[in-house]
Amino acid sequence: MILYNVTVSIDKAVHLKWLDWMRTTHIPDVMKTGCFRECRISRVHGEEEGGMTFAISYVAPTQEAFDNYQENHATDLQEEHTTKFNGKFAAFRTMLTIIEEFSA
Repeated sequence: MILYNVTVSIDKAVHLKWLDWMRTTHIPDVMKTGCFRECRISRVHGEEEGGMTFAISYVAPTQEAFDNYQENHATDLQEEHTTKFNGKFAAFRTMLTIIEEFSA
């Protein structure tokens, strides 16, 4: 499995609007691609002054599913985000391979 993490620092002045848009539009659009099986939004604590930081974590079942997302969907979805919140955010993307999972 692949964990695709997008860390976003968003201007405090627009963070509620951004969260609403992420929940109602962007994440549903990403999930509709069929490339991911789940998604979580987490708040990152200790953000810099003037912004709030969130981590959006998507789980792809295979490398092929993630590659499909990158090749066929990521550019358009990222452009939409940039257009809507241009100058109000910084994003950092990380792709991780899940080696093993544990649960209680």
